[in-house]
Amino acid sequence: MGISVAELLLQLEEISRSRADRVLRLRGALPVAEAWEPFELLIFRGFSSSVSHPTDFDPDQPLLPEAARIEQAELLQGPLNPQAEQCLSRASGAETYLDPSAWL
Repeated sequence: MGISVAELLLQLEEISRSRADRVLRLRGALPVAEAWEPFELLIFRGFSSSVSHPTDFDPDQPLLPEAARIEQAELLQGPLNPQAEQCLSRASGAETYLDPSAWL
């Protein structure tokens, strides 16, 4: 059995605290009613932020439901500059970035 979505986000946030020059973007799908809806999440300096969906005000609540599918992870140069976004690497899964050396 793999790692839970909530634990994955917590571990990625922890690693990102020491990498202020990196932003991790996660893309995937959320279960909504009888369908799936795309989402985008950014992790920067120890915090996750959804850029596609509203989030709960309580920071102790998971940002993504456990049924969320994380389909793509990209490591970007931070802080982000939307006019000149710089992708440093793409991985097949977010778990790749649980290894701190993947953030180099």
